[in-house]
Amino acid sequence: MATSKKDLFKRRKSRVRHRLKTVSTDRPRLSVFRSNRNISVQVIDDVKGVTLASASTLEKDLGITRGNNITAAEVIGATIAERAKKAGIAKCYFDRGGYMYHGRVKALADSARTNGLEI
Repeated sequence: MATSKKDLFKRRKSRVRHRLKTVSTDRPRLSVFRSNRNISVQVIDDVKGVTLASASTLEKDLGITRGNNITAAEVIGATIAERAKKAGIAKCYFDRGGYMYHGRVKALADSARTNGLEI
């Protein structure tokens, strides 16, 4: 039985990933990675195994000084929506991983939605 935080996180992550893979493969997935200092996101085509677009708070040209707050997550959401549109992607599935859907993860998803990406 999984009792440690890591094990519980892995179970949540695999549960979310399993639901996404059983739905359909016609859309790519928008995968979020959140650390204590930064947040990064990728649009991944699982059929080909290729990253189609990505954005991170580590990128200097975005002008983000602190990558661990909600405003940084909103900037990353807007950036990934713009880059996905440029790559010809209008719809994708949101893969939150094992993270709860609130705070920075929710702000990123809402920002991507308001900037034209259909999640």
